[in-house]
Amino acid sequence: MTTTLRPAEPLRQHPDGTRSRRYAVCVNSRPVGEVHLGTSPSLGDSVARIIELRIAEPDRRRGRGTVAALAAEEVARGWGCAQMETAVPAAAETALRLFGALGYTPRNRGMEKRLGAAPPALPPGSHARPMTEAEFEVWRATEGERYARSWIERGLPEAAARAKAAADHARLLPHGLATDGVLFSVLEHAGDRVGTLWLALEEGRAFVFDVETDAAHRGRGHGRTLMLLAERQAIEAGRPVLGLNVFAGNTPAERLYASLGYETVTHFLTKPLL
Repeated sequence: MTTTLRPAEPLRQHPDGTRSRRYAVCVNSRPVGEVHLGTSPSLGDSVARIIELRIAEPDRRRGRGTVAALAAEEVARGWGCAQMETAVPAAAETALRLFGALGYTPRNRGMEKRLGAAPPALPPGSHARPMTEAEFEVWRATEGERYARSWIERGLPEAAARAKAAADHARLLPHGLATDGVLFSVLEHAGDRVGTLWLALEEGRAFVFDVETDAAHRGRGHGRTLMLLAERQAIEAGRPVLGLNVFAGNTPAERLYASLGYETVTHFLTKPLL
């Protein structure tokens, strides 16, 4: 039996510059599922993403999904893409095994923690204050460079990585420090500045976009204090859930978040197209 992809709609061009198309997964011309393929809204035309891969129950466990994913990669090559990505819920173990077998590797993961009712106390000697406008301008320049570098290290071309950094900050912080729903804080300990926190108040949850301990003060527990500060601010703002993103390989951060009770909700996987 032959498994193939058959276009189920015209190629769509979206206002954000991405394109996408749905394909029927067919076995000897019999539809058995669907693949939704698109280009990445955040990483540009060089990266394709499998938005959805679904095989009907009677045809599962027969390798249909594997062949469909490989066929999607061929379509992406035809689009001129150099990399694939996909997001898989943490509970979808079968999908994680499928993509792992196809050579996809973890790039980052989304984590969440359901918060209690009482804001946690900060350690003695630690307190937070709002970031000043002058501090924000310094932070924006250094964080923009660091953020771009993090994507360059993960295989994104430098021009695309810098464009992504600029676009993400413009989208998330259109009015800088005065953007609605964002809190920028500076953590001080014993009179010294030791770190910064960027927290966004979203619908139904808060999200840590950036947490950074100053280089001279690392390894002293201030990262944990910054995360306690994030929890405190989220609870005070009435957000019951706190989310964050962590890149694969950032072992200290992964250990910290796990020790604080965060659980993985989504795995983001990637694969180069050779």
